[in-house]
Amino acid sequence: MSARRGPEEEMEELDGGPGLAYMPFVVMDDLLDKLKLLNYDKDFLMELKMKPLSRHYFAIATNPGEQFYLFTSLAAWLIRKSGRTMEAPQEYDDPNSTISSILDHLRQLGVAVDFPPSRLKSGCGEHAIFVLDRLADFALKASMFAWRKPVYPAEDTGGEDGDVEDEAELTLDKVEEEMMAEYDDDEEEEEENILHIDDLKDLTKTQGDAWPDEILHSNTTSEEWRLELERVLPQLKVTIRSDNRDWRSHIEQMNEHRGKINETLTFTQKQLDSLHSEITRSLEKINSREKYLNSQLDPLLQEYRNLQNLSAESREQYRQVSGRLVEKSHELAQISDELDRVKHEMEERGSSMTDGTPLVNIRKGLTRVKQEITAMDVRIGVVEQKLMQAKLKDKTNMQRDMNAPVYNNMDMGLF
Repeated sequence: MSARRGPEEEMEELDGGPGLAYMPFVVMDDLLDKLKLLNYDKDFLMELKMKPLSRHYFAIATNPGEQFYLFTSLAAWLIRKSGRTMEAPQEYDDPNSTISSILDHLRQLGVAVDFPPSRLKSGCGEHAIFVLDRLADFALKASMFAWRKPVYPAEDTGGEDGDVEDEAELTLDKVEEEMMAEYDDDEEEEEENILHIDDLKDLTKTQGDAWPDEILHSNTTSEEWRLELERVLPQLKVTIRSDNRDWRSHIEQMNEHRGKINETLTFTQKQLDSLHSEITRSLEKINSREKYLNSQLDPLLQEYRNLQNLSAESREQYRQVSGRLVEKSHELAQISDELDRVKHEMEERGSSMTDGTPLVNIRKGLTRVKQEITAMDVRIGVVEQKLMQAKLKDKTNMQRDMNAPVYNNMDMGLF
């Protein structure tokens, strides 16, 4: 029975690709090489008395406590290697503070951290490997590590014209020529070591027609013969060198191997047949059991599909409601600002209404106006009095002038 994957898992697989799940293993392999370049086995492991890390230590979750402690200790060591100061964490330290200090150092080095700190609490995974890998890069830069150029061996110059012959470039014709030359040399050596009958005839001709008496009648005893035989026996062993290019030897080897295969095939065939029958029965049982489980779990699967559809609808409704909630939140913020402004105005007006200072100022102003009015009335009365006196004076003068006697012109001339 194959479990159905949700739409989110299928989208993740399409976005990242199937090989994305194995990327932490590749990065962990590179990280271990960088740690070896930094001599972590002598400077770090010997201090903590721990075994060397495996190729997939931080990529697979095995022991969260041990992995988290080793992760924080290694991160602190790399931070110190990069020229910064950070104390080695202890087993009973607060993990949140330790992780935050490591991420702070990483941000200060210019690395963008776009994942929550809780991803590092397990001490393994792609985020932990990412942090260690970047810290290892900065540690290598701080240690002034640089790749050296490869040193190539000196090339030999040969040939009459002084041309350089590249030994790395071998053609098929050159290989065949060398093999044929070696084969010819071997044949010449074998022919030199073989003593032909014609050579014996030539030897007898050079020595004469008669055999010497020392050869026909030997005085050597049997014990001396045996001693001499034991001495030269290792040198008399005949070794037949097999030619790999001889087709007869290949046929003989094929026949031998075929016989051995036929001998072992009978016993192995029975075991394979029994194993095949057992596997077939097991597969049939598995298929029947899978069909039974599918039949039993079909209602549950249908219910699960319905729940998935309801969940998708609920998520869509949640997105819509969330959008409206954001709009309402903005409106609420605006209304709150307006309410605060109105409250501030009401407080100012209320404080101004309850304050008696303006009323006192008004009363003082009225009193001052009354005093000024009184002073003005007095001045007006004085002016009216003076004006009345002036009018009366003018009136008396006019009456006096009117009542004065009139003289003739003669009389006036006499004056």
